[in-house]
Amino acid sequence: MDGVLFQATVFLLAAVIAVPIAARLGMGSVLGYLLAGVVIGPVLGLIHQPESLLHYAEFGVVMMLFLIGLELDPRALWAMRHKLLGLGGMQIALTGGAIMVGTMLYGFSINISIAVGMIFALSSTAIVLQTLNEKNLMKTSGGRSAFSVLLTQDIAVIPMLAILPLLAMPEVMEITANGSIVKSDHGHDAHASYSLVEGLPGWGVTLVTLGAVGAVVLAGMYLVGPIFHFIHGARLREMYTAFALLIVVGIALLMTMVGLSPALGTFLAGVLLANTEFRHELESDIQPFKGLLLGLFFITVGAQIDFPGFFANPLPILGVTLGIMFIKGVILYILGRAFNLRGRDQMLFTLSLAQAGEFGFVLISFSLQQNVLPPYLAEHLMLIVALSMLITPLLFIVYDIASRKLGDGDEALRPDDEIDEQGPIIIAGIGRFGQIVNRLVRSVGLKTVVLDHDIRTIELMRRFGVKGFFGDPTRPELLHAAGLANARVLVAALDDPAATTRLVKHARREHPALHIVARAHDRHHVYQLYQAGANDIVREMFDSSLRAGRYVLENSGLNDYEAAQAEQAFYQHDRYTLRELADLWDPERSAAENPEYIARARELEKELELSLLTLLEQDKEKRA
Repeated sequence: MDGVLFQATVFLLAAVIAVPIAARLGMGSVLGYLLAGVVIGPVLGLIHQPESLLHYAEFGVVMMLFLIGLELDPRALWAMRHKLLGLGGMQIALTGGAIMVGTMLYGFSINISIAVGMIFALSSTAIVLQTLNEKNLMKTSGGRSAFSVLLTQDIAVIPMLAILPLLAMPEVMEITANGSIVKSDHGHDAHASYSLVEGLPGWGVTLVTLGAVGAVVLAGMYLVGPIFHFIHGARLREMYTAFALLIVVGIALLMTMVGLSPALGTFLAGVLLANTEFRHELESDIQPFKGLLLGLFFITVGAQIDFPGFFANPLPILGVTLGIMFIKGVILYILGRAFNLRGRDQMLFTLSLAQAGEFGFVLISFSLQQNVLPPYLAEHLMLIVALSMLITPLLFIVYDIASRKLGDGDEALRPDDEIDEQGPIIIAGIGRFGQIVNRLVRSVGLKTVVLDHDIRTIELMRRFGVKGFFGDPTRPELLHAAGLANARVLVAALDDPAATTRLVKHARREHPALHIVARAHDRHHVYQLYQAGANDIVREMFDSSLRAGRYVLENSGLNDYEAAQAEQAFYQHDRYTLRELADLWDPERSAAENPEYIARARELEKELELSLLTLLEQDKEKRA
């Protein structure tokens, strides 16, 4: 039976049985999906031609990158540029070069060797990111470095697809395993009729491609908001889901039509929408589809493994697979050292990226169509890619075992606490700032719920009798468990300014009546928190600096009353100054590049000096 319902039943049944078993055994969901694919494909033969489902399953990867884009904003992406260009670029160049040389030593031509080098320079975005998220490793240095490399690899797929046709053999030929040459006709690509760049000259392809990327950027900036508001008027929950899917599918189609990676296009759209008020809505709508389609992708990978071909010649194929993973691992280890990764982070970075990736299937198929690779070699490469992906979850198990032997102190390996209390006041961040707030509030008998992502701080507070919960306070589910919906006050006191701003934005959107007290890093962070919706904003060094300034005045000729008056006047004028300058502050420009901001700041500073001198003169006249 090959009907759609039969195949769907088999896929879902295999996932429901295999994944929970794998998760209970500590192997992770990815290995469970892969093993389920092996069982229903090569072992039982219940699924025929699983590669026909790969086009649909790859949407799981597309949706995953869209969600990753939603977690970033352009400034965060710009902050990653050194790792993207340095760490990611060097990994691709060194790995591709090493494998290319090895392939040439194996006796293949330079064209084939370059293609094989590009194929194995890539790693599996789907497996690695899914596993890092499951194991709460994404926020470690090793996890962030792995993500940077994976993102660079996804971007690099575009020039690789452009280079491969240049490597095509002069004649359309097929080379068999015994070396004989026959004419080949791979047929017409079913998607060619949808191409917007087919038959165009090079400059035309470039213009159309840039136009498509520009269209995605402009649509993300100017169209998504109005359409979302229009849909909101219908008051139908399913329309939000339909629109979220339309964004992902539509961008993927457009990128495919211009020959770009659909995953990269949706990632770009996610980054553009990361700072909008629709981010969490899109995330919640896409998440269930991403999970199921990613699972389908892993199952199809497992079902595609050619075990008859493997068992016909197992040692050479397994040897080449392990050899490639070893070469990649050595290069990753060296790069990790060069970029200051140590211990667990370096081990995680090395083991997580040593495999080949899903884009390897794409490059192999495209190379076959372009007559770069002979069919017998393409079949072997497909098998090597699939085997390396199957081995990868085992490497994460090795990492877990090694990490436990190294010690259990790393909070990244610890799951979030289960929150069993709610209160009217939520304090997110219990560092040196949040501690004072918490002590004052609790000392008058009010109940607080404390959240922090630093396990050492939480454990220290517990020793002093202050109960807190470990977890990332910016996670929506953690905030809701702490009682955000019914809270009266939220104190955003995180050490990370960007995380504080994200927390305030989400809390204001979810609970418009909530009173938010936010800790600001500096004056510019005050403006960001003001726009995000904070009610009271406290610069972490302002009050202590103000008090220190008063001590200076008291010991420089002013009496206690005059110094206190000057301090209070300065405080009131500074609040007025912040409100005035907030309207002129531009997040896209630094203060030095904003002449209107500078001019108004200088005017306000002169007003402050004049008002303080006038105040002191009036006090002297009163005493006289």
